[in-house]
Amino acid sequence: MSKVRFKKDTQDSFFGHFLYRQVLPKDHFLVKAKENIPWKSFTHKLLKYYKGAGEYGRTPYEPAKILRMLFLSFLYHLSERETEEFANLHLAGKYFVGLGADEFSPDHSTLTVFKERIIKTVGIKGYESLFNEMIRIALDKGVKFGTIQTVDSVHTIANVNLSKDKFRQKKKGKPPRDKDASWGVKKIKKVRQEDGTIKEIKDSFYGYKTHVSQNTKSGIITSLTVTTGSAPDNEELTTLVNKDRKLGIAKEGELTREDSKLVVSGGTAYTGDKAYDDGDNHEFLRVKKLQSAIILKDTRINSKQEENNQYWEDFSKREIYQKATKLRYKAEQPFGLAKHYHGFSRCRYIGRTKMAIQSYLTFMVLNLKRIIKLTEGIQFRSSNLYAYVPISGG
Repeated sequence: MSKVRFKKDTQDSFFGHFLYRQVLPKDHFLVKAKENIPWKSFTHKLLKYYKGAGEYGRTPYEPAKILRMLFLSFLYHLSERETEEFANLHLAGKYFVGLGADEFSPDHSTLTVFKERIIKTVGIKGYESLFNEMIRIALDKGVKFGTIQTVDSVHTIANVNLSKDKFRQKKKGKPPRDKDASWGVKKIKKVRQEDGTIKEIKDSFYGYKTHVSQNTKSGIITSLTVTTGSAPDNEELTTLVNKDRKLGIAKEGELTREDSKLVVSGGTAYTGDKAYDDGDNHEFLRVKKLQSAIILKDTRINSKQEENNQYWEDFSKREIYQKATKLRYKAEQPFGLAKHYHGFSRCRYIGRTKMAIQSYLTFMVLNLKRIIKLTEGIQFRSSNLYAYVPISGG
């Protein structure tokens, strides 16, 4: 078997670690992120997507080096051309990528080739594998995960000018710019009319949804899936739960009998807003020995069947339901960060597959920020490219 080899760099020269130790603060976020995450585990996963696996053929950059460069792109909401410039001119960014101070970064087109290599080899599962590796790193580093998961979805607007796209389709007979995107509803607003009546108005968008499961104690996103904008939220819960179970995040409880009905005690509880209140979801969680704490629709307790009313009323009074539903708001926090700081309001690319790439990389970046904050006490501030804010107590 040949030895794996990568393009050489000058990290071990005067222009590498020696120089960086003199000028970079030890508690800079990018310094901590480079030194405290075992990036070689990503290289091991990525090498199988390279022709020759780094043993023969054209000598590649170390895969984790390109991955870290992509992280810079999503961390600072930069285009790939801007990322190349950033990695050339920003000393901490250059250190994070794994370059000597006297080296040029890989060309921006290398990032495109890197992304496409994974898709062509294994599809979006390759990105899911990288995402899962970051979760395993969090577990290995001792990040504490609680027993409550919250599920929710966030919308992202398609990279389409709708008026121009409508003109292209109607006047020129061309297909939609993004054939995978669809219309969806963000929320339904209640607006008071002049006559005093209340009218419900749909707040719509054209694009995609990313459905996520988040651990409320660690704040880490543990699984995700991407759908078109029109997909119902409730249908994605089973996919998220199964992914959490595969990672060992969802812990089974015990089936016990209460008032002649089987309920789950202990183990992981799942909560979500009323959109997830579906009989099949409650039953699915029970079969998997997981606790359901999904917020109930008003009709659950106000139905005409007294027996059902009593069951759901008792359900809503359970301690885990009361505790979990109070934590459901935490699902909104990473969505706000993703949109405000990491460009998640709008699709970078065209198509559902590339939207999934954006989702996985964005939430990997958010998870990286959480891991560094929880284990090293350093919080990232994206409002200033040079900022690093130590936080005592982790």
